[in-house]
Amino acid sequence: MRVATAARQVVANSGPMARFGAHLVLFAAWLAVAATAAQAQQPPTLPPARIIVSGEGSVDAAPDAAEIMSGVTVQAKTAREATDASSKAMAAIGAALRGAGVAQNDIQTARFLVSPVYGPQAAQTPPKRVGFSASNQIRITVPQIGRVGEILDVLISAGASEADSVRFVHSNLPQLLDQARQAAVADAKRKAELYATAAGLALGGVAWISEQPLAPTPLVEASSFAAPRPAVPISPGEDTLHARITVGFTVAH
Repeated sequence: MRVATAARQVVANSGPMARFGAHLVLFAAWLAVAATAAQAQQPPTLPPARIIVSGEGSVDAAPDAAEIMSGVTVQAKTAREATDASSKAMAAIGAALRGAGVAQNDIQTARFLVSPVYGPQAAQTPPKRVGFSASNQIRITVPQIGRVGEILDVLISAGASEADSVRFVHSNLPQLLDQARQAAVADAKRKAELYATAAGLALGGVAWISEQPLAPTPLVEASSFAAPRPAVPISPGEDTLHARITVGFTVAH
């Protein structure tokens, strides 16, 4: 408004060209005021109508394969001695596994670590290194889940001192999860239709779907093996695989 007042003063006190320019300023100021008034009269833009629900689906299936983590840890005075002893023990374990029919590509080194070993620390003195430890672990894939107990026996007999875990897996996991996903979508649609009917709305189509992360495959913890023993009992049981999604539906007009 100050611009318009100044422009009117110029119109009154200036020549033809100055008055023409002042008229332009007045016109621009009027347009700005009119645009502001028009915007103030417009109702706020509302977000598109949505019905947002979560859906869950599951499928029960027995695992058909397994992964075993096993290995040895050896201590010696020097790192070289510890490494050599660990390598020798793992060579014997690998030979025993292959002799039991485990394919070479189903045996994979998972971890190899050499670290110093320190003795008890005396008061106000730094710990003294007394040797080295070499830890070598392998991951064995067992495609036939019925052989898990047998393979564990082979590991024990061959000198394995550690078994961190047995993990049961599904060779057809993608197909099983797809069944759970389909059930999750059906569950979400059922909920959305219920809400729409209760609210007197007409349910539209799916606007978006967001899938939540899946939980990791359960592990069966196994303790370290000290000596050979009778066949290791293994019960894979049955897993319940879940799918969780959030779905946004439009509302039909």
